Amino acid sequence: MVAGLLTIVLVAVLQVASAGAAHPRQLCLGCHAAHYAEQGVCTACHRGNPASERKNIAHQQLIAGRYAAFTLGDTRLLRSGEHLIDQYACRRCHVIGGRGNRLSADLDRSVARKTPEAIGTSILQPVQNMPDFRVSKQQAILLVNALLSASARAPAGDAGQRQIVHFDRSGTAGKDVFSIKCGPCHLALTRRSGGLGQGDAGPNLSGLLSPYYPETFRGRDRWTERDLAEWLKNPRRIRPWARMRPVLLTEPEYRELVEILKVEQ
Repeated sequence: MVAGLLTIVLVAVLQVASAGAAHPRQLCLGCHAAHYAEQGVCTACHRGNPASERKNIAHQQLIAGRYAAFTLGDTRLLRSGEHLIDQYACRRCHVIGGRGNRLSADLDRSVARKTPEAIGTSILQPVQNMPDFRVSKQQAILLVNALLSASARAPAGDAGQRQIVHFDRSGTAGKDVFSIKCGPCHLALTRRSGGLGQGDAGPNLSGLLSPYYPETFRGRDRWTERDLAEWLKNPRRIRPWARMRPVLLTEPEYRELVEILKVEQ
């Protein structure tokens, strides 16, 4: 008799669970008006927990509407965010959508662990070694949407490369050739030594010798080791209006500089 009663209870539980799976509870609609109903359930765009009426539970990992535009497809807003990623060359330091250098945080993983608001704040208030692009709040929203979309489309699995973390070394005098010859005017995040340089008069050189750095040599080409050597000998031969003076390096110094700036793919 006891066994039969347990069987009946089990069947009832399974029926309720099955019904819940077929028709998920949408308690969100008790507070929020339905919109974009063709997208399906609320969590398809906003995540959260639609099975609870308790706000702190219902809003867990919630994506606010301004950050959920990426779920609506290939919209103008999403394309604008992707354009900003390319404009600021974010992949020279970050992996985005499975592509990019591993000089800083893997943003495919970061957007899965952090809230969109936290990602937006890190863009508006850059951490040490990150360039300040002086983006507006609206541009930050566009970037977060693009990052969330890229993360959702990123290939499964990991490239197998470990993230190297360099702790803060601010205040220490660099003895490497970059810090001595380039650091007064430039900054660079490097795989070998972390953040180098103190100046921001010149462009940030993170990922310079990689496919993800802007194509700015002669205004149209990627930077190569050969191009860098030519540039250092006489920048104004390449760009007549350049303000940078020639940088005299010995062959060993130049090889050290290349090793510092090189990024393994």
